Amino acid sequence: MKTNNANVITQDPQIDRRFKRSGAEEPSSQTSDGAPLAPPCVMVIFGAAGDLTKRLVVPALYNLIGAGRLPGEFRIVGVDLASKTTEQWRTGLTETMRGFVGSDAEFAVDHIDENAWQCLTDRMSYLQGDLTDAEMYRRLDAHLVGLDKTAGTAGNRLFYLAIADRFFSVAVAGLGAAGLVTEKEGQWRRVVIEKPFGHDLNSAKALNSEILKHLQEHQIYRIDHFLGKETVQNIMALRFANGLFEPIWNREHNHVFQLLAMTAMEPPISFEADAVRAKKAEVIEAVRPLDPAQALENAVRGQYDAGTVLRKAVPGYRQEPDVAPDSSVETYIACRLQIDNWRWAGVPFYLRTGKYLKRRVTEIAIRFHQAPFTLFRDTDVERMHPNWMILRIQPCEGIGLEFAAKRPGPTVKLSNVTMDFAYEDYFKTAPNTGYETLIYDCMIGDATLFQRADNIEAGWAAVQPILDVWADNPPSFFPNYTAGSNGPSAADELLAHDRRVWRPLDQQAA
Repeated sequence: MKTNNANVITQDPQIDRRFKRSGAEEPSSQTSDGAPLAPPCVMVIFGAAGDLTKRLVVPALYNLIGAGRLPGEFRIVGVDLASKTTEQWRTGLTETMRGFVGSDAEFAVDHIDENAWQCLTDRMSYLQGDLTDAEMYRRLDAHLVGLDKTAGTAGNRLFYLAIADRFFSVAVAGLGAAGLVTEKEGQWRRVVIEKPFGHDLNSAKALNSEILKHLQEHQIYRIDHFLGKETVQNIMALRFANGLFEPIWNREHNHVFQLLAMTAMEPPISFEADAVRAKKAEVIEAVRPLDPAQALENAVRGQYDAGTVLRKAVPGYRQEPDVAPDSSVETYIACRLQIDNWRWAGVPFYLRTGKYLKRRVTEIAIRFHQAPFTLFRDTDVERMHPNWMILRIQPCEGIGLEFAAKRPGPTVKLSNVTMDFAYEDYFKTAPNTGYETLIYDCMIGDATLFQRADNIEAGWAAVQPILDVWADNPPSFFPNYTAGSNGPSAADELLAHDRRVWRPLDQQAA
């Protein structure tokens, strides 16, 4: 059943678009929904001909145009090795956008607003060039200076690295050598870096070291598009704006979580970016270190074999194109972590992610302490069911509460029921990619949802013991789960050791 109360999350008048975070710049103009209009700027997309740009970044910009968040003095410059004209780039993007109509892609729409789309494409230009070529950066600089004069972009520049991670430091070094990221009074220069940010602790430290030779930390926006999802942003509102939940959000009431920092962070002193990011960093740094034996005991890896996903037969990972027939690459991981602080002492956090599972779903599942059975021992109730709070990240963003209720009738029998809040039902949200909020935040200078260098390195430090012990003990049992299943049986045993079970994937996002 669904609750009829639209105010599931308290609407505090002091909370304006994610809490009026004081870390953001405040342009004078505002959109119709009260959000500040982004300032004049040029967004330069390296990797303009790539899949990420076509599927996610440009559709997000289209949505921002439609929402009135971008000013007339906004321009997009695409840069790629592919030999194209500006018109060819626009045409290719138009074909991709029209392919989203009625599709089952991550960004699927009923129709394209042709006026909004033309408004966006009219602001596009394309430069062909090699990221390793110093001349390309000089040509780019001249082009951007020209846009400052003709389009009023005010010298503000957002460089988006939609490129393979091996080129991150190359692109940043090229921008630095050309003076393109040197900030001047009244102007800002920012760089957006996509995942993966390193592949282990050493590579993450090396990448941080390289880019910080040319950028200051406040100029770097390390992006993860899941953090742009409304449900993730809503975690802080759910916890800190509701007296119903904050008092029970601790080790006395909660058991199972499947996401970490946003869920487990302590209340920040304000919603300024640095205050929020500092609290998230404290959580990651408090993850209990694992020795080799503990890493083997508390982490499970897997690789999928041939099976059926969404009624389609799929090959095993080792039969995929360009994959070695004896590959030991993991396509699944589950682990059990402990956070050593006062709030979460003794509470296990279980995380799992994998490819080609039964459902494509992302959620945070919070299990509350089970009520004692004593009161019901002389009734027809055979067992108690746990209470759950489910934060659905994708698909069907929303929040659900599962609890027990008495069945109608003369005897005491219990059934689990669900109260559900879905963004689409209450706020009539349009299809989005998850990048809209993040790109907009980059433009207004709000770094709350982005990770600092210390956050990145602390995260890698937490999992490095697992990576090390796996490297020293290559798997001899791959593949160990069927595509379209719930994952390897060893992951079930990981929880069975604690007398717990995973939430079945066929229950998730139902």
